[in-house]
Amino acid sequence: MFATLGVDEDIEFLDDPPAPTSPTGVLGNVTVTYDGADGVEAWMTSLARDCRFQVTWADLGGDIGRISERLPFVPDEVEVVSRRFYRGQAAYVVGELRSGEERVAFALAIRHRPGGLYFAALMLGEEDVSILFSYTRAAFLVATRAPTALVEFLGRLLPHRSPSELWASIGFRKQAKSERYRELRRYLDSSTDSFVPARGVKGLVMIVFTLPGFEVVFKVIRDRFPPQKNVTRTQVAERYQLVARHDRAGRLVEAQRFHDLALPRDRFDPPLLDELLQDASRTVSIRGDDVMFRTVYLERRVTPLDVYIRATGPSEAQRAIVDYGTAIKNLAASNIFPGDMLLKNFGVTSRGRVVFYDYDELTQITACRFKPLPDHDIGDPVAGVGPNDVFPEELPRFLGLSDEMRAAFDEQHADLFEPAFWNAVQHRLTAGEIIEILPYRKSRRL
Repeated sequence: MFATLGVDEDIEFLDDPPAPTSPTGVLGNVTVTYDGADGVEAWMTSLARDCRFQVTWADLGGDIGRISERLPFVPDEVEVVSRRFYRGQAAYVVGELRSGEERVAFALAIRHRPGGLYFAALMLGEEDVSILFSYTRAAFLVATRAPTALVEFLGRLLPHRSPSELWASIGFRKQAKSERYRELRRYLDSSTDSFVPARGVKGLVMIVFTLPGFEVVFKVIRDRFPPQKNVTRTQVAERYQLVARHDRAGRLVEAQRFHDLALPRDRFDPPLLDELLQDASRTVSIRGDDVMFRTVYLERRVTPLDVYIRATGPSEAQRAIVDYGTAIKNLAASNIFPGDMLLKNFGVTSRGRVVFYDYDELTQITACRFKPLPDHDIGDPVAGVGPNDVFPEELPRFLGLSDEMRAAFDEQHADLFEPAFWNAVQHRLTAGEIIEILPYRKSRRL
């Protein structure tokens, strides 16, 4: 209509947003503050009333008593976001406890049972609350007319979460990408390190590279895949889209898809640039001083599980391999089958949690058929193996573990090797059951 495209290429996606105004301005619209002078029961009762649910509380007094016992101190003041955060089968109150100079982030989970509403869990401190806003979980549903102010407040509670991750956590996907791009450009302007291949085994479907000082990996689909990868470029893109819209259950790393991303050519390691231009020519090209990516996925960087196990001590390696099994079960509960179970396709976050990040063979549990191995060679056409047939008894050969590590895994997860486990989960899902993976530790339950 106006014969223009965009705003101004010198500032679009790069200019910083305006800061929120004074406490009586924008920020005042997203939080409410309770006076703690009259005790925990008083402000908790007011908080519960302000939730304005059209359902009664089952035992509000009992809930408040249990919460009081777990608070680190009796707060002088409590500031919370005035809107609830919804995800799965719970609503969350998110805010900050204050006493003098002491500040503690907190969150309360609210759930609903036949007897009414109840406070199900109390999360205390940045680490607990950070799990709620993890890049491995689906976005919250939260109603706000001042999203910038909301992100600014959350950033005070969670200073180690980047703005791009906080924007993504409240469902503003495009703004999250803009913030990620800003973060990338700022890093490029203030550093000198080069784009290099990411740690771990080289991917057969994706070329993965990173900046050593920037906690993100870049993933580009190759032009051609080897014969053992029975998948197309379109199917790979569809699976990344599935992850973007799915409940990630704390086990799938969010991937942001960028189109027409330009990165400075002189920052690329020459062998990496040669590989990109040769093996991903449908996606990567040179334009002047820039390397242009028609489509590229950005993910938070984690340590590949196989690398982690080799580099850490025996006890920590055993803990990680057991969590690997738990991750597979969590994914199954959310109707996700990883497909390729190799350790190299899983990673360990900075908090030690095992996650899955390689989606080219991912599919839904309800689309699979889990079967026992036939008596004869499964390569024999008589066996009638279909494209979605899965033989769980084959899983052990993907592990490649020492006897001690395998024993630790089997103690907790030997049932993964049996079709019965997978068929039971599949039956629950097809029956319509929602198997929720809670975003807090069992010890935080009330």
